[in-house]
Amino acid sequence: MARSGFAADHFRAYGTDTGVWKHTLFSHELQYLRFLRKRQRVSGGFLRRWYALRQIRFDRKYGLTILTDRIGDGLYLGHGHGINVEEDCVIGKNCNLSKNCTLGRVMRGEKKGSPVLGDNVWVGTGAMVLGRITIGDDVLIAPNACVTEDVPAHSVVSGNPCVIRHRENATEGYINHTV
Repeated sequence: MARSGFAADHFRAYGTDTGVWKHTLFSHELQYLRFLRKRQRVSGGFLRRWYALRQIRFDRKYGLTILTDRIGDGLYLGHGHGINVEEDCVIGKNCNLSKNCTLGRVMRGEKKGSPVLGDNVWVGTGAMVLGRITIGDDVLIAPNACVTEDVPAHSVVSGNPCVIRHRENATEGYINHTV
């Protein structure tokens, strides 16, 4: 069954298509994702401004700031507090963002810009992905890592400064219920 948008996000969180509204009432992460998916569908005008104002309210209420509209299906926010994503970031399919992680923009220098995450990327608690870099598919970014350089597919990144190690199936066991 092809899932997209909020249905894909719900499936990633619970592994089932049943009980969407029951789970959403209690999960602030899914309420936030439902809002993001609605915001993605709005193209401009009055509704776009209205969603921008609602974004401020949701950011304060849930402690999240996800400004990008370029999010692949199946985003999972693990214990979504303190997650910051800049507006120019691109997030691929089946990505996990953990508590206090940052996908941030660099304002000057050769890495000026925002990161691009591939599919099946797991970003650990407190990790920072900064600048115009590309993170390949099937990459695990360990907790508290600071990533400032491109990461090839099938890798594990850890430390500050980051250390990149090749590993097949790097996110096996970390990313479940893929869409």
